[in-house]
Amino acid sequence: MFGSLLLCILQLSYAQPASEMDIFQSLPPEKQLSTFSGFPCASFLFIGRQAKVVKPIKVARNAPWVWRARFWGHEPQADSTLLARGFHVVYCDVAELYGNAHAVEIWNQFYAFLYKAGLSSKVALEGFSRGGVYAYNWAIANPEKVSCVYADAPVLDLKSWPGGKGRGPGSAKDWEVFKQDYNLQTEEEAAQFKGSPLDNVEKIVKGGYPMLHVCGDADEVVPIEENTTLFEQRVKALGGNITVIHKPGVKHHPHSLKDPSPIVAFILRATWRD
Repeated sequence: MFGSLLLCILQLSYAQPASEMDIFQSLPPEKQLSTFSGFPCASFLFIGRQAKVVKPIKVARNAPWVWRARFWGHEPQADSTLLARGFHVVYCDVAELYGNAHAVEIWNQFYAFLYKAGLSSKVALEGFSRGGVYAYNWAIANPEKVSCVYADAPVLDLKSWPGGKGRGPGSAKDWEVFKQDYNLQTEEEAAQFKGSPLDNVEKIVKGGYPMLHVCGDADEVVPIEENTTLFEQRVKALGGNITVIHKPGVKHHPHSLKDPSPIVAFILRATWRD
């Protein structure tokens, strides 16, 4: 109830005249049109990658946007609510590059394309599961372009998942893909890998953006104690801004919250905090 009340207050606080922009006019003519949660959706190829842009009926001031890093359309309740508040929601598939330099460069180009098309200079990043690696690794490279990070049961240490070097089972197939993505020839090289968000907390905190994690305390795939718990401890030790919503007894699924109000309120606050 408190989350819903806070959301109503934020909606009133940030009510502004809508923009007249239509981002679809800047998208490739070969785009395919459909709907996403009742909102217009355009699907197209961007430098060979599947991409999507969903536009609101009325664009909020400064054309804010949410960038789903992975698992497009899964548990979309926060995305749908933000679309109704005037946000765009976008996606650019960089699976499965595990946030390496190539993935970051593709996203750099996608960001530049959407910024030129009229979206805000800062974006709310949304990382579900392994999408947490993609979101944070891009944020490390582009801190000035990030309004906030919402991470849901996120992978923050690739040695935890897909590596399976802790309590979780990992994924042998995905571990091999990860090693190829980072040109790691041996298990010894992989054991020394330092490119996960958990390894780069200082750089993340220097970005100054707020972070929200939503996690199941019984996550059997991406154990919280190997990922968000360690991450939260390190962020707070460095004075960073992170909030963690715990879901007692919940495993890796379901993601998000049935009532997305706390997530939506967090993104609204972060979007207009400046």
